This record gives sequence, structure tokens and C-alpha cells, in this order.
Amino acid sequence: MKKPNLRSLSSAKINLFLDVLGKRRDGFHQIRTIFTEIDLTDILNFALTKKGSVKILPDKDFVDEKENIIYKVAIFIQEKYNVKYGVEIELQKNIPISAGLGGGSSNAASTIKALSYLWELDLSLSEMHNIAGNFGSDINFFLEGGSAFGENRGEEITQLKHFKIENIFLVNPGLKISSKEAYESVIIEDHKNANWKKLLSDFNTKWCFNKLQDGVCKNYPELTKIINYLNENGAEKAILSGSGATVIGFCSDKTIAEKFSTYYSNMGYWNYITKTKGVQNEHYRC
Repeated sequence: MKKPNLRSLSSAKINLFLDVLGKRRDGFHQIRTIFTEIDLTDILNFALTKKGSVKILPDKDFVDEKENIIYKVAIFIQEKYNVKYGVEIELQKNIPISAGLGGGSSNAASTIKALSYLWELDLSLSEMHNIAGNFGSDINFFLEGGSAFGENRGEEITQLKHFKIENIFLVNPGLKISSKEAYESVIIEDHKNANWKKLLSDFNTKWCFNKLQDGVCKNYPELTKIINYLNENGAEKAILSGSGATVIGFCSDKTIAEKFSTYYSNMGYWNYITKTKGVQNEHYRC
């Protein structure tokens, strides 16, 4: 039997580009997006058990265990592959919840990879992607990480040359916005934004774009205030991250990012200064 304990760093992401192209017959939306991982991580500690149960031990009480995507993924894999072992998963939550940073999806991807190892399933990448497709579109991105182009529901992933961006300022006023709410607020137009081509051509954050931003900001005016403040006080570009409510400010230097951090810390808003991370094929520390 392999080592009974495993530690996984579960990264957050930002969407550098997100356009909504239309609504699908299955109720999901057709999108075009560019993801990149950032240096903000949750920590998951997995312990193999012989009693056969799945137990989630979070450091914050934010959702009922059986509603936690980590639990759902673990039970799905256990039943699908008739696994006799169980697992206890300690979760140190650093990525804000329902914040447009992909924390839950990242946790799910980490769980798929960790259980493939701990339960000796040796799942192929294709099998992992098939499992991920049952639980959410962003999980597929986190199975491979780095920077990637996402199509269809976002689950069709093409790896990209890595975006190297420093001094990324993140701020969240404490709002929790579901993806469902954000997509229900979007106005779909015939015109499609072509900035993704420019972004892939010269890697300049001035081309970053989020189609969900207008609808979400209309419902939550505080986000408009944050975006305007960042743009007017030194950010090269400020946009909503994913479905929100985190706002991204791309800064030319750390001094500007630290100025924003002081300002929003005084307001009691969660904030974090980060950078993109390179592709790391192995996130585990056994």
C-alpha cells in the first residue's frame, strides 16, 4: 500500500478573459475564457483510513459536509471504483468562498488526483477529466493548471504559454455571488469580444475582459466603486474575477498594490497581493 498521508496545495485562479457567446440547450452557457493559476492556495491533507468512510475536516464552518464538493467528488470516486478504503481530508481554507477564484473547483481537482494516488486507482488524465465533468466546468482546468484557454462550458482545455504577471491585487468586500446568479445577469449580444486574440499575442493585461462584469456590478454597486477606484488610482487595469465578487487590479509595481492593500484593509475588506504561478505537474508533498 502507498503512503497513507498526502498533502496537496490547491491553487486559486483568475480569468484574464471571459466572454459569454450564447446559452446552450442544457442550460449552461457557451463561453470563451483564459484561465491562469495564481499563488494563493488552500491546503488539503489527505489521510487514508480502513473504515471506509469519507470525512471532511475544514478549518472554517462554511458548508454542510455532504454539500461540500470535496465530499461529493470523493464519494463519487469511491462508489464508481468500488473502493474499500476511506479517507479523512483536512481543509485549510485560504481562498475566499463564492468569490470567482475557483477555490471549490481547485479543491475538487486536488481531491481527484489525491484519491487516484491514495486509493491506488492510477487514473489517466482522461479518466480524471471525465470525473471532473460531473461536478463543474472549472475543475478540468485545475487538473492541468498553469495557463489555459477554455471553450464550450469552459471544460474544453487547451494549455497556453504561461502568463507571467506580478503585483496582482485582489480585493473582495465580503460578498458571495454564485456562478448561477452571475450568468443569469449577463446580456448576450451578437458582438463577440476579440481581445483574447490580442491578449494571446502580446500578453498585455490591458486586453483583459469579463463579460459578466456589467451584470454583476449592476446588482452589486460596491464592485463598480472598487473597479473605478483601482483604475483611477494607479492600476493598469481592474476587472471582475470570474463571477465575482473578487476584483482584480493589475499593478505596475508592488508599491501601488500595497497602497491598495492598506486602503481596503482599513475598510475591513479581504485583500491579497499575488502573482501567477508556473505549471507544476506535481502539487503533492508526501
